[in-house]
Amino acid sequence: MSLLRRWLPPADAAPALMALSTLGRDGYPRVRHVLLSDADDTAVYFHTDSRSSKVAELTELPRAGIAVAWPQSGRQVVADGTVRRPSEESLRESFSRRTRYLQLLAWCNDHEMSALSPDERHRRWAEFDAAHPVLGPPDTWTGFAIDIREITFWRGDPDGPSQRIRFARNDTSWTSEALPG
Repeated sequence: MSLLRRWLPPADAAPALMALSTLGRDGYPRVRHVLLSDADDTAVYFHTDSRSSKVAELTELPRAGIAVAWPQSGRQVVADGTVRRPSEESLRESFSRRTRYLQLLAWCNDHEMSALSPDERHRRWAEFDAAHPVLGPPDTWTGFAIDIREITFWRGDPDGPSQRIRFARNDTSWTSEALPG
């Protein structure tokens, strides 16, 4: 997990875009991109709207897969794990670190707004923005921690073979295995 944190952008930079895979209620995988909010010694964190399908899927089956790629530096991380809810304090803190645009999106991106014409969406967005100079998280703001069970780091090499190393967590420690690139 320390290697993952070294690969992630610093806290004051734009967060990494992470592909998140869940299992749909129909048994098929669902993949979408979310912002990776944070990582610590055991988990990666992301935040979303509680009305989304991913929340229903993770509530029903609390397991997820993720992938983060940095094509410009020839790196990729793929991992999976068990999902849990983080603390309320974590939810508030993650919201406060979001850009103004993403905070507004958390408040305004709902079914009612999506049904409007683009001009009307923009008008209402601007009106809400002007009326709310400071925003806290809406009631629909939620998040998840994915406690990593297995993580694979891939590093490309333009002058030779790429490298993959897989780490797997057991009850008390990690094991590692070098894999073909």
